Amino acid sequence: MTPAARQAAAIDLLDQWRAGRPLEAALTTWARKSRYAGSKDREAVRDIVFQAVRCARSAAALGGGEDGRAMLLGLARAEGEAPQGWTGETYTPAPLTAGEAALFEAPPEPLPRDVALDCPAWLWPQLERDLGADAGATLDLMRDRAPVYLRVNIQKISPEGVIARLAQEEITAIPHPLAETALLITRNPRRLRNSSAFKEGLVELQDLASQAVALDFSRAIPAGAPVLDYCAGGGGKSLALAALGHRVSAHDVSPSRMRDIAPRAARAGVQIAELAAPGGDWAAVFADAPCSGSGSWRRAPEAKWSFSPERLDELTTIQDSILANCAALTAADGVLGYATCSLLRAENEDRIAAFLATHKGWACLSQRRIGPLDGGDGFFLAILQRG
Repeated sequence: MTPAARQAAAIDLLDQWRAGRPLEAALTTWARKSRYAGSKDREAVRDIVFQAVRCARSAAALGGGEDGRAMLLGLARAEGEAPQGWTGETYTPAPLTAGEAALFEAPPEPLPRDVALDCPAWLWPQLERDLGADAGATLDLMRDRAPVYLRVNIQKISPEGVIARLAQEEITAIPHPLAETALLITRNPRRLRNSSAFKEGLVELQDLASQAVALDFSRAIPAGAPVLDYCAGGGGKSLALAALGHRVSAHDVSPSRMRDIAPRAARAGVQIAELAAPGGDWAAVFADAPCSGSGSWRRAPEAKWSFSPERLDELTTIQDSILANCAALTAADGVLGYATCSLLRAENEDRIAAFLATHKGWACLSQRRIGPLDGGDGFFLAILQRG
């Protein structure tokens, strides 16, 4: 596919998204139907679409409309160069109209800050308050694709060993100071899943901040302590804690979300029990609670635009319930870790304050925010202890 043909495919996919179709569903259907598109074409089209969705507000403002064509024109205008190859021939977009061509004759006017930062209008005041002086830089960074990190399975191999193994397959990795288990992939990240290191369970794909949260929680509890991962989902934190020597039991209100835990654990060489209805008194309980996902919106950009004040209210109610449920499962002197991948105080510090106001005998030992400016996703972790 030519660059223009890739852009034409992206325009159609963006139009489907604007019409309400989930992004992944549209991309999957297109890939199945477009047998002429090779793997590099599919990757390139996906990259174009995701970048346009990350920058949906600014792209629409600069492109003069909200359809896929206008969004790509807006991205091109932000780069200062009109798209090439839009001839209207087979598999290419129609030529620029006179009005569209005029967009590139002068530099764009400055956009309102929330538009320029591609932030939902209703959410900007909260993020500006919650992130303070870092708000602009954080949101600007989140307008680009996220870096790719590996978690080294230190029970099997050292980070240096992984770096050497990956180099044999032309994948470049470097350590990151935020988490001793983390490696940043700087070359050929899309080769990772087919690498021998991945297949042998030497590494897992896991964001830097997510790894740092698991390490922090592990340090707050006794070495090798049993842990209940109350909102286990796909098992990322369960696997990380098990690799650190903890005996992990995983639970999720929707057991189907845990379907990948068993094969992932087998590949990593760890044991993780799955509990449908946990009970008893646990010395350590961890809850990576459902949240807005605002700290990881550059990975799932359409979630940014579907998020609403009503959904935020629903989530904070769910988070309060999860904290209460986890507290009931925590033994005397036990530790409860509450985490989200949210940038919002309403889902983080405010939830801890609300919990402490209604649960006497509990203390907050620490609270930590990790933001995109630290290198990974946005995460929050509070360490609580029962008296």
